[in-house]
Amino acid sequence: MPYNWGPHYIVPSEALAVYSGIVQLREQLDEELLKKELEELGFTGVIERITNPWYYRKKDTETWIKIGESDDKAQNFPVTWDTSGIENGQYEVLGLMHVLVKKDKGKHTIARQNIVEIAVKN
Repeated sequence: MPYNWGPHYIVPSEALAVYSGIVQLREQLDEELLKKELEELGFTGVIERITNPWYYRKKDTETWIKIGESDDKAQNFPVTWDTSGIENGQYEVLGLMHVLVKKDKGKHTIARQNIVEIAVKN
């Protein structure tokens, strides 16, 4: 059974759908649910790293453009994005959280994504 451990998009706000200028993107995860899923997958061990790269793309296009990446779990994986350099319109933002687990001599990585639709109006 998969557990919804994250990532959960939290900032600027779940309610904010229009971005202008500089915004800070953040996501959180539920560590207890993450541990349950890792256990179910047989990937118990030491969580070596959690990282969250951020991407955007214009709606109805295929290519993601990287905004930045964070492994700062304490601050909810923040990345600053300056939208003033892109044209106004409808976009999607992707948070792609990777969890790297070390077990004995092996390593495993799992990932989850969160995509939100936003509008840019500069």
